[in-house]
Amino acid sequence: MSKQNGKAGLDPLDLYDVRSLLSDDERMVQDSVARLVDERVLPIIQRHFEDHTFPRELVAELAALGLLGSSLEGYDCAGLNAVSYGLICQELERGDSGIRSFVSVQSSLCMYPIHAFGSEAQKQNYLPRMARGELIGCFGLTEPHGGSDPANMKTHARKRGGDWVLNGAKMWITNSPIADLCVLWAMTEEGIRGFIIERGTPGFETPEIERKFSLRASATGSIFLQDVVVPEENVLPGVVGLKGPLSCLTQARYGITWGVIGAAQACLRQVLDYTSDRMMFGRPLAATQTIQIRMAEMARRITTAQLLSLQLGRLKDAGRMAPTQVSVAKWNNCRMALDVARDARDILGGSGISAEYVPIRHALNLESVITYEGTETVHQLTVGRELTGINAF
Repeated sequence: MSKQNGKAGLDPLDLYDVRSLLSDDERMVQDSVARLVDERVLPIIQRHFEDHTFPRELVAELAALGLLGSSLEGYDCAGLNAVSYGLICQELERGDSGIRSFVSVQSSLCMYPIHAFGSEAQKQNYLPRMARGELIGCFGLTEPHGGSDPANMKTHARKRGGDWVLNGAKMWITNSPIADLCVLWAMTEEGIRGFIIERGTPGFETPEIERKFSLRASATGSIFLQDVVVPEENVLPGVVGLKGPLSCLTQARYGITWGVIGAAQACLRQVLDYTSDRMMFGRPLAATQTIQIRMAEMARRITTAQLLSLQLGRLKDAGRMAPTQVSVAKWNNCRMALDVARDARDILGGSGISAEYVPIRHALNLESVITYEGTETVHQLTVGRELTGINAF
């Protein structure tokens, strides 16, 4: 704990000592991932962000720690509880949202649906190799025109003998340029179905999206399907309808609620260090009332987010987590993190726009995180529907 930021000796990044509420195993998971981030992610992430490249050299190390599919049981997966998965996301996003996004997509959006809805043959074929990082996955749901309205899906699959023929397009797909397989959702005569499409399938293309100013250390692409033939054995047999992809998004949103806390903590840590060293008008910037009030506001909001996500994780582990509860935390915590990052950038003044300091990178990344997997407005309306019983979408 830090003694320099208060007489009580509280940790400025954990004012309510949330860490004391964790089990020994949960703390061990957090510490292991924190070391990986400190030793392997932070030294290289600025360069990758500036160069718009994904650090593929980290995949083997993420896999070696059991971080891919970490909450799944069997198939070489770690079988960790939900709180441990949340802590993994928090520490990874303290490094960069792009790294957490990679793990989130691999684990919650690709491995989870295969585990939950796949055949035993599909599970045996894909999950162990995905857990080892030998296969990278992506999740094909969002379409160019669709955004927050996945039910208005244009990508379609039609049965032809023992195969399916897919046509359509997907947009803003994390990992697609580097993925070995895609769990893709398409409309059929029965309803929406999930398909596993492997790299190299004729007609399946995944061009990278260039010139983005957010999540630059993440590989983001489109998916184009032109008469893509998928055999019946690559169709997920366990679900039909929007329940399939939406249940995957609930898993991923849960991890996001934790992840953004890490980004906010990184920004507050930067501000604490900067303002204690920066001398203005004969005293440290941290000695001014305005700066202390702004940092106190950051700490208050981070603390609220920590307690929200911890309780959400306990509910998830007890099998009692509701999607609306995830919406509350995703809405609150993403807004918190983006506001903290923006204010941290402002406090740093001119230094705040330099990649040498973390707030601008986190602020740019969080513009995507607050948008993807349910915009702020979508989550507000989800909560409103729960409160009133009226669907205002």
